[in-house]
Amino acid sequence: MTPQRINIHQIAKLTALAIVLNMFEFFLPSPIYGVKPGIANIIILFAFVKFNFQSAVYISLIRVFVSSLLLGTFLTPSFFLSLFGALISLLFLYFCKFLSKNLFSLFSFSILSALGHIIGQFIIVRIFIIPDNGIFYLLPIFLLFGFIFSLINAYVLTKVITSSN
Repeated sequence: MTPQRINIHQIAKLTALAIVLNMFEFFLPSPIYGVKPGIANIIILFAFVKFNFQSAVYISLIRVFVSSLLLGTFLTPSFFLSLFGALISLLFLYFCKFLSKNLFSLFSFSILSALGHIIGQFIIVRIFIIPDNGIFYLLPIFLLFGFIFSLINAYVLTKVITSSN
């Protein structure tokens, strides 16, 4: 699939959709504190695959800032967890640009993006919130949930892309 051009109106629409999904997800109950499915990341991956990396950056960062303002979490630890998770996730997606599309799929990109998000959040938690290496005992649990949710998100996105073609 060759990337299409994106305009500011499409970025605004996709960002609004990502914000709505993020707001919905915020109110979902979680069996383990901090474990969320990351459904707004479906929109980020859509922009990355269908358009380009730059549009994914715009949508992701605007989503983080606007959602935190709407939820009242701006400049709280939750905001910085979300921001740093998004930044590391975008960094991982940036490197995905250079991977062979024959060897790596949307599922691979989704898994790598989720992995980046979790690693980013754990770095912030370790440095600023819980300055103890014991926090890393929770990492396998978060990675497992991240892996599962990233596969589900990639599956949903695959269905969205195939139905839009």
